Amino acid sequence: MNLPPLPPRTPILVGIGVIMQREEDHTSALEPMDLMLEAVRAAGEDCGAPELLAQLGSIAVPRGRWRYRNPAGEIKRTVGAVNATTIVSSVGVLQQTLIADACAAIAEGRVDSALITGADAGYRILRAKISGARAEERNQDDEPDQRLEPKAELRHEAEVAAGLAMPVGLYAVLESARRAAAGLSVSEHRDRMAKRYARFAAIAAANPDAWNRKSPTAEQIRDDGPGNPMQAFPYTRAHCSTWNVDQAAALLLCSAEKAEALGIDRARWVFPLASAEANHMLAVSARADLIRSPGADAAAKAVLEASGLTPAEIDLVELYSCFPVAVDTFADAAGIDEGRALTVTGGMPFAGGPYNNYFFQATARTAKLLREGQGRTALLSCVSGIMTKQAFALWSTEPSPNGFVRRDVTAEVAANAAELSVTLDYTGPGRVAGYTVVHERGAAPKAIALIDTNLSTRALVTSEAPDLIAAMQDDEWVGRRIIVKAGRIAA
Repeated sequence: MNLPPLPPRTPILVGIGVIMQREEDHTSALEPMDLMLEAVRAAGEDCGAPELLAQLGSIAVPRGRWRYRNPAGEIKRTVGAVNATTIVSSVGVLQQTLIADACAAIAEGRVDSALITGADAGYRILRAKISGARAEERNQDDEPDQRLEPKAELRHEAEVAAGLAMPVGLYAVLESARRAAAGLSVSEHRDRMAKRYARFAAIAAANPDAWNRKSPTAEQIRDDGPGNPMQAFPYTRAHCSTWNVDQAAALLLCSAEKAEALGIDRARWVFPLASAEANHMLAVSARADLIRSPGADAAAKAVLEASGLTPAEIDLVELYSCFPVAVDTFADAAGIDEGRALTVTGGMPFAGGPYNNYFFQATARTAKLLREGQGRTALLSCVSGIMTKQAFALWSTEPSPNGFVRRDVTAEVAANAAELSVTLDYTGPGRVAGYTVVHERGAAPKAIALIDTNLSTRALVTSEAPDLIAAMQDDEWVGRRIIVKAGRIAA
């Protein structure tokens, strides 16, 4: 079949590499750098023109739980990409930003090919820790050409001081606010989350690249027990991203002109249609609205308008699933009906969420399904931080007549964002805006509530009282009026 020619600068995803290992002996396991290199080689083979790797114009890597300074530089040297610009992004930079940067650079003619790759080896770290050892890594200490950093901290200092240092507690606070707004009881809400995640687990069971393919039941997901402890109410471990995994992914992109010159089979081509992102950073406790995400709303609107697609015209959906509230927030933003499949991977608790790299795994899985004919269009969402930054990406088996479109809605979101001041040592009355009970290993459960005070400010308040903790896990406390003394819930 004769296909119409494309504009030469059209960016295309041509190569996909996905690697996973599960070695019980950490000394036999590949370190993250080698997982990346394996994924890169796989992407080169996948496109049918591995020589493209030596011709790369840029190589970008998001930071993982490793200590390398410039893994992009090692990849550059290994594949012989002498002209490639090396880029490393820190935690707090959207993974979709790296993909969109590469697509934009190709579309604008700054490069004709680009590689994005990442890996983490959390299982290797875990197995080493269990054996009383440390997972060693090679020294890698040169500097990248570009280092991308977030402009602000991901957490408010009051959140860390209150005991919300880990993302799970902050996401659980957001979850409680959405639950109350939806009018669901605590029990009804837990049932709903469990049923959705049981569907996710069934999708993971059919995904050959998923870490956990056991497909637990809704009851096993909902309730805490051996192997599934409560993390931050109402989240058990089965609701949370599984980051102790050894996984890597690589995405190889080039221009249509380059793909044609190398003779890359058009059946391998997947087209980025549009990308939109919101990078305004606001800590959870300072957000006036705990229920919706203005950044996700604006990014969803921008990417759909840029592509000309409606939610009903999108065949595949992959909504970021670090915790259940993220799925709902993105579904609301994009107008995605919750009755349809909201993941193609099986979600981060089951497919696996390698630290700061899951979105590449999800993009690779999506591209594979599009190539296999399981849809023509796909929408993915991406998070950085605690729903701090948000992005959407649209892909298709067919090019857009408008070419690749990138939108940054950060300024729009920042202009309309209301930021509240937050304190810890508050005394006085307040109304609960959101709350959780944090369950840390080896420590007593701790109730943490974010309250609206009568001074038009926010306060984080706590309690370790067993009767109050039990009540918070049985009944809805969002909206309740409470009395606080020196940051402690008194009544």
